[in-house]
Amino acid sequence: MMIIDTLKKQYTDGIDTINRASFSHPWSKALIEQDIDNPNCFYAVGVEENEVIGYAGMTVIAGEANITNIATHPDRRREGIGKKLLSQLIDICKENDFLLITLEVRRSNIAAVALYESLGFKIEGERKKYYSDNGEDALIMTMSF
Repeated sequence: MMIIDTLKKQYTDGIDTINRASFSHPWSKALIEQDIDNPNCFYAVGVEENEVIGYAGMTVIAGEANITNIATHPDRRREGIGKKLLSQLIDICKENDFLLITLEVRRSNIAAVALYESLGFKIEGERKKYYSDNGEDALIMTMSF
């Protein structure tokens, strides 16, 4: 059974493994570790039997949250883990009276767009050639409270 915890040093190796398996330009482990003590960063880390199976992170500035990363271990995708983790971040936003959440997602990532829409995010715009690995556009999705 998955528990959802906050970001802790003991989880950074698992997050790093997931990042390297999920992103063409993953954040470094050191960058994730910097977020542990950053009061503007919030993470929901999915843990099962002491193993990280997914995580979602956001940064908050002036009452506005931005989802920075969300990923699930490749062996555990399509189990609803990402939805649970993102829902936890949405709850944090509501509890803290943040104004809105934004995120960028690859236009081609149909599954992620559907997930975000199922939680109430709306497509508000796009960022042309946002992704440096292939020049793909990003959709900007927002949820207001």
